[in-house]
Amino acid sequence: MGAESCSDSARGTGLPVLARQGVGIRSLACVPNSVEALRLGGRPRSATAATRREVAVIPKLAPGDVKGMAGTAVCSLERRALGKTGLVVSRICFGTLTMGPLQAKLSIKEGASLIRTAMDAGVNFIDTAELYGTYEYIREAISGRGGMHSRDRDSVVIASKSYDYTYEGMRQTVERALQSMGIDYIDIFLLHEQESALTLKGHQEALRYLARAREAGKVRAIGVSTHHVACVRAAAAMPEIDVIHPLLNRSGIGIADGTASDMLEAVREAHDAGKGVYSMKALGGGALLDDVEGSLGWVLAQPCVDSIAVGIKTLDELRMDLAVFEGRRPDDALRERTRQNKALIIEPWCTGCGTCVARCTHGALRIAPETGRAAVDTARCVLCGYCQAACPEFCMKVV
Repeated sequence: MGAESCSDSARGTGLPVLARQGVGIRSLACVPNSVEALRLGGRPRSATAATRREVAVIPKLAPGDVKGMAGTAVCSLERRALGKTGLVVSRICFGTLTMGPLQAKLSIKEGASLIRTAMDAGVNFIDTAELYGTYEYIREAISGRGGMHSRDRDSVVIASKSYDYTYEGMRQTVERALQSMGIDYIDIFLLHEQESALTLKGHQEALRYLARAREAGKVRAIGVSTHHVACVRAAAAMPEIDVIHPLLNRSGIGIADGTASDMLEAVREAHDAGKGVYSMKALGGGALLDDVEGSLGWVLAQPCVDSIAVGIKTLDELRMDLAVFEGRRPDDALRERTRQNKALIIEPWCTGCGTCVARCTHGALRIAPETGRAAVDTARCVLCGYCQAACPEFCMKVV
């Protein structure tokens, strides 16, 4: 698509006509999320196969510079259509788990500022979940409360997740998310940590509510998150599922029922079936931090992955990730500063109640008979911090 045709397509939508601003454009992928969604004021219709690989070419920020331009939509990143949802997302998705109360415990002000900085650099996709406790960060980032940093809601795609399996439980969860983030719709709502066709069947009532919410415009797409190859395959065959959020990294760390090759094959099949795919844990929950460029690069090279959720809790991590996603070489000092490995710390006051063991879906925790306290198998742990949320004694943390 040439600049002229892109300009013509944007006409009448209320969107910026980027071709007239001297920006080289091959598609409409850099306009806010979905041209059709903004025009119709509702859920976008299915994207055509022709739009699935749309990329906008925008002048890049100076190397390492993600500052400035507060309140300005600067797109320096490739964007792609997310399956047939009609949503267009940056290849990097800002994962909010690591900044929140389960891990870094940033203040609302610090976390919101980091999200805004990412948005200034062209990131338009944010991943959260009820469990993460990060709704307030997103609310502050897009509303700015004081007015200085207020963002157009349609300039950002927000995905959230929940474990609810009943109709009423999911309804309450979605309403709580909308209220907590100060928004009137959520772009993608996912069933959290699904395992197989059997667990998906057990969540049919929750899916029934999400389908109603999609019809009403409160949710624009329905998805599942999973660490299981079997779930990816099952979800790919379900017409009510629009988006799949699978665990995928080159070492296969954290995949519950197969190898990296097994998961990649399932993801390819799902993408070929028209599902939007945004992956998680490209860095193995921190286990692959010794080679951030190689690990992220491996997932980026997979055409079946539309976007990659990466946990970000510092400005250095954001700069490093942006460099990789933009194809720039990060400087050696930045590379070293972001290489610090994470670990799960179990405090000495652990009572050995076993709640964390029951919560861990990776079999990474046990009660050690010699100490009577929880112990971690580092080869299995993906450093998600979910055990921390379950611990009644607050004795577990990811650092």
